[in-house]
Amino acid sequence: METIHHPFKEKQSIELTVGTFIIITILFIFYIISDENSTVLVMAWPFALFAIMVNAIMFFHLGDKFIHLPQQRKEIGFKILILLSNIPVTFMYYLIAIKP
Repeated sequence: METIHHPFKEKQSIELTVGTFIIITILFIFYIISDENSTVLVMAWPFALFAIMVNAIMFFHLGDKFIHLPQQRKEIGFKILILLSNIPVTFMYYLIAIKP
């Protein structure tokens, strides 16, 4: 008996990762161009908080799928790594923004 392999078709995690990366990068560039105006930080804070919450929800969703779908762990693990790749980039932007 052959096992049928169905690929993990969830695409929202990649779209979420790319979307939040693009928006965070645009806000960071706008902050740098605006000569580090604190108003930009005040406008960006609600988005950053929302992005953290939505990405955390997606992380837990993918983690649940990783546990319950052992035959698709490679695809799900790859999506988790892509989702987590935003953390070092965002941390770098944060360090640049708060430089003394």
